[in-house]
Amino acid sequence: MQGSANHFAGILEPSPFDLAGQEAVKTLGQAEVYQPSLRPYQRLPELTYPFHDKEVIVTSCGRICMHRKKINLSTVMAGQRVGIKEVDDGIWLVSFMNYDLGYIDLEQKTLQTIDTPFGSSVLPMS
Repeated sequence: MQGSANHFAGILEPSPFDLAGQEAVKTLGQAEVYQPSLRPYQRLPELTYPFHDKEVIVTSCGRICMHRKKINLSTVMAGQRVGIKEVDDGIWLVSFMNYDLGYIDLEQKTLQTIDTPFGSSVLPMS
C-alpha cells in the first residue's frame, strides 16, 4: 500500500518550474512579476430583448421589482438585464440571453423555474 502512495506523491509534487515561479513572486513581489495581457478586453454587447414586453435589471440582492412586488431571482444575476414577457394574465416569462429561465406568478410573487432552460441538447450523464 505504501508503494502506491509514494507513486502518487511523485505525481502531486509541484514541478521545479512551479517552484521557481513561486519563488520569483516571493522575492520580487506580484507587481513586479505581473504582465498585462496584450489582447484588449472586449465587453459583451448590451443585451436586448426585442420580443419581450419589458427589460429589467436584476437588483444587487437578486430581485426583479415589478408592479410594486419583489420577486427573488438569484444574486448570481445581480446587475444583469433580463427580458420579461407576459404570457397570461399575471404570468410573466423571464429570459436571459437566449434562455428562458422560468415564469413569474405576480399573485404568488414567485419564480417557477423551467426544468431545463438549455433545451434538449444537453444530455443527462449516464
